[in-house]
Amino acid sequence: MDIFDDQETIESKPDGVDRARPLANRMRPQTLDQFFGQESVIGPETPLRKAIELDKVPSLIFWGPPGTGKTTLAHLIAKSTKGQFMPFSAVTSTIKEVKEVISKAGNYLVLSGRKTYVFIDEIHRFNKAQQDAFLPYVERGDIVLIGATTENPSFEVISALLSRLRVFVLERLSDDALVSIVKQALTDKERGLGEMKLKLDKAAIEYLVSVSDGDARRALTLLEATAAYVEGRPEIKIADIKAVHQRGFNLYDKSGEEHYNLISALHKSIRGGDPDSSLYWLARMLDSGEEPMYIIRRLVRFASEDIGLADPYALTLTLNAKESYHFLGSPEGELAIAQAVIYMACAPKSNSSYIAFDRAKADAAEKGSLPVPLWIRNAPTRLMKNLGYGKNYKYAHDYNDGLTDQEYFPEALAGTEYYQPSDKGREIRMSEYLQKYRAYRKSVMSEPDE
Repeated sequence: MDIFDDQETIESKPDGVDRARPLANRMRPQTLDQFFGQESVIGPETPLRKAIELDKVPSLIFWGPPGTGKTTLAHLIAKSTKGQFMPFSAVTSTIKEVKEVISKAGNYLVLSGRKTYVFIDEIHRFNKAQQDAFLPYVERGDIVLIGATTENPSFEVISALLSRLRVFVLERLSDDALVSIVKQALTDKERGLGEMKLKLDKAAIEYLVSVSDGDARRALTLLEATAAYVEGRPEIKIADIKAVHQRGFNLYDKSGEEHYNLISALHKSIRGGDPDSSLYWLARMLDSGEEPMYIIRRLVRFASEDIGLADPYALTLTLNAKESYHFLGSPEGELAIAQAVIYMACAPKSNSSYIAFDRAKADAAEKGSLPVPLWIRNAPTRLMKNLGYGKNYKYAHDYNDGLTDQEYFPEALAGTEYYQPSDKGREIRMSEYLQKYRAYRKSVMSEPDE
């Protein structure tokens, strides 16, 4: 008996469909031709499709959002090549279990000539030791490893294993693909809802698809729940779907890649001076459950990094937003965050202080502990005064406009200029001051000694 005969019994025979299973599970495609979407990965003439047809599928990872077909494709690959399908839980499986089962799979290959496809959903949840355990088996070809993940495998899969896998990126399903999936479920009498003879007009289907956010499982789950909600009434209206859906929710993982994608989108929209798109990304993050204080911390950083001295008030406003949110909480306090976002998107931008500080840090790191010039050292003791500490220090208040030719750098860095102000906002006045200051110092220092 094949190790996985019991898993294939129901899925390979329409008359054995268990109607108690969720619609999304029942409607899994039985062949590659029934698979909607992901044409760039599995469509005709694609490398993966040809590999399946030739029974030469390599170990691989499917990377993409939930509900885009990762698990289904793994099933179909095993079925299309008459291989065995072995699912693994990245949450509960131990290294001992991994080695025992994969060892049996290697023996099975020798005895039957058939491949075993080891499928690991959420492979990013396997720790380094667990991932290491697969290396020898993947290298020898004892198994074909298929991983599925919603996280960027570059960050979540060890390099030794990743180098032996091909990565296929599955995109969020298109609206057209979801429409086809929903219509198939509505008409399929064996696995779907065809016997109920439900009717959804074009607008209702489009709404269901729009709130499913590219996720086939979400679309079918919502369809099934709405069918139960109407209690046998054949026509499903938008209002019915809305009543079941209640509140839309967006794809988000506060510790995953989408977290960084969204904060990057917010940051770059503000930097680009677009308050409207900035508000959209802010709303997306808040609607998805992001911690508002995390957003505020990023805004405080933005105020210093990208606006800086062109408008120092931006930093004050973001800190005020922090206090406002602490005081009011959600949702009222979120308005203060939105105000800060709008203000900063419209504010003049300058990263001059950011660049200047980076230059100063580089010199501090590269040039070591250069001595502080004697004339700007403090001299609290007689010994220090005798050693020349503070000697010839020029007190700026004693000079016109507070300008002196005093050198404040160590000798090795004398005359260095890190800060180059922009011509935006309040930095215009700072630029005028610096031009005067630097010109004066150069003119005084260039005068011949008497």
